[in-house]
Amino acid sequence: MATLSLLEALADVPDPRSRHGRRHPFHGLLALTVLAMLHGCKGPSAIAQFGRDHGSGLAYALGFWRGKSPAASCLCTLYISLDVVAFEAALSRWIASRMPTHFEQQPVSLDGKTLRGSRDGEAPGNHLVSAYAHEHRAVLAQIRVDAKTNEHKAALQLLGILPVKGRVVLGDAMFCQRDLCAAIIAQEGDYLFTVKGNQLGLERDIAAGFGFDAGARQIAAAFSPGAGDGAAGTCAFESGQGTWPSGETDGTDDVQSDTAAEMAGAVARTGDHA
Repeated sequence: MATLSLLEALADVPDPRSRHGRRHPFHGLLALTVLAMLHGCKGPSAIAQFGRDHGSGLAYALGFWRGKSPAASCLCTLYISLDVVAFEAALSRWIASRMPTHFEQQPVSLDGKTLRGSRDGEAPGNHLVSAYAHEHRAVLAQIRVDAKTNEHKAALQLLGILPVKGRVVLGDAMFCQRDLCAAIIAQEGDYLFTVKGNQLGLERDIAAGFGFDAGARQIAAAFSPGAGDGAAGTCAFESGQGTWPSGETDGTDDVQSDTAAEMAGAVARTGDHA
């Protein structure tokens, strides 16, 4: 992908304003908003002040032909009618165009957060689901959701925006859903999700699978063909336990032999009943 300038990336965002009375260039307003927010501005007043602080030089560079940036009221009116989805998609293209060529193979994390300060009395705060690139510390895309219960559905929408092929998608237990996992596999990606109590059956199955594997290794070690001809002593030495001096014996060998015999008998009895 060719590297895009900020104004080039914002060119595809539709202008919601009427054709009459346009005092400022639309894409210049969006570019000013992005630059101000990258400098830590968090509201229309702060963004407008940022434009005034940087004077006519920045204004002309962003396309403000009068050399004057907008007031806070102008920005508020614009933000109300702005196509947020198109705006965020343009920013995603801008960020992606400036990433290295191997960027599409890097892991991406899905996470949902409520914006600080967005709660207003009884009105709940704005909750966003974001795709975050760890290595570059960049939010690649984000979607607003009504509640936390819809996070995995928003993640499905993010998969339609981001390239997933060859990537590992990370997420917490909220994203451990069959449809989301199937969508990642269908796009030739991989996933690593946490399993907790919200998927109790799956959690127990995973625990049982690891327990069965550990038990199988123990039984294989106990009944291996070389367990009685000195091979066990070699394994003990290699694992760092060492060997006994010549002329001395390990008292635990007899206990282990008795235990192995009892386990063999139990397996035999089980086979008889079967």
